Amino acid sequence: MNNPILQFGTSRFLQAHVDFFVTEAARRDPAKALGKITVVQTTSSADSRARVDALRKAGRYPVRIRGRRRDETVDTTVECDAITEALHANEDWPLLIERMKRDVKVIVSNTADAGYALFDEDTADLLDGQRTPRGFAAKLAVLLHARYRAGAAPVTLLPCELISRNGDTLRDLVRDIARGWKADDAFLDYLTKGCVWVNSLVDRIVSEPIQPVGAIAEPYALWAIERQAGMVLPCEHEDIVVTDDLAHYERLKLLLLNLGHTMLAEIWRSRDGAADMTVLDAMRDPAFRDPLEATWRDEVLPVFAALGQREVATDYLASVRDRFENPFLVHLLADIARNHDEKKVRRFQPVIDLARELRLDIEQKRLRDALTAH
Repeated sequence: MNNPILQFGTSRFLQAHVDFFVTEAARRDPAKALGKITVVQTTSSADSRARVDALRKAGRYPVRIRGRRRDETVDTTVECDAITEALHANEDWPLLIERMKRDVKVIVSNTADAGYALFDEDTADLLDGQRTPRGFAAKLAVLLHARYRAGAAPVTLLPCELISRNGDTLRDLVRDIARGWKADDAFLDYLTKGCVWVNSLVDRIVSEPIQPVGAIAEPYALWAIERQAGMVLPCEHEDIVVTDDLAHYERLKLLLLNLGHTMLAEIWRSRDGAADMTVLDAMRDPAFRDPLEATWRDEVLPVFAALGQREVATDYLASVRDRFENPFLVHLLADIARNHDEKKVRRFQPVIDLARELRLDIEQKRLRDALTAH
């Protein structure tokens, strides 16, 4: 089996994002997709195991796209067939090393924050390939070392974890592990200068799983990828944007979509809202929607206008409203309100800081009041 795309993570997000894109691209024009995908389960999760078993048995899964797009209701299902091999890291490690030596050109991952954790048990003896590393970064260090020793060309790595500068962050983690293992300088050069570590931003709400494998997702999707020389992409797709200004897309998402979610959660908390209240419920209630719209209009959009981006921000905000008003999406405010104080700082403070740097004469009272509320 010659699958050029190696994917770490079996999540419904990847099923409805990267894997979905590769499926659609290949069906439209096989030349637009790099090839098929080998997916790797890296955890002991029973749900992940069930997905791996289902993929091995069926070789395909459904993605149902449901929501609103430009005043139209979308409800369609795509049978995805881009994944043709499903492995478990602990059980299939020798096979995974062999795949890495000869087949792989692109590595994609979405391992959540836990994927970037380091473990004392991941030591230099792992480089002999006899034992599976516990951490994801250590797994990459071993696999890339095996590929280097086999004389195979460097690869492109496209982490999709929601971490700022995720490619740079993952590269530095893997490099530091290799240094700690006293790897030779030639391998460190292969790792950091040969392999292409790409920063990217993913954006799609994947609301529900379809058992045993599959997903329900909104129509909106974005994979913004920072342009780098020599990088290889899994496919070409209209929802993949290659950009020289990744920070622009990060700012739109953080200060309009993420900020909007957290402002609704702030209002919900202050009003002791119902435990089962959703984003859609809030958007249909003037007590929630009016202060949210006022925050966007008076406290956020003026910042984008000062940056010369009013039109693009207004267009993006229209798509955010479509997403918040998705009649099929059960997005609980209680879920959004987890780690609320941390999210407020991360999502509200940057727009206040930007307004100050740009010397804007706006009060931003709602954002400031929210930051001081407990």
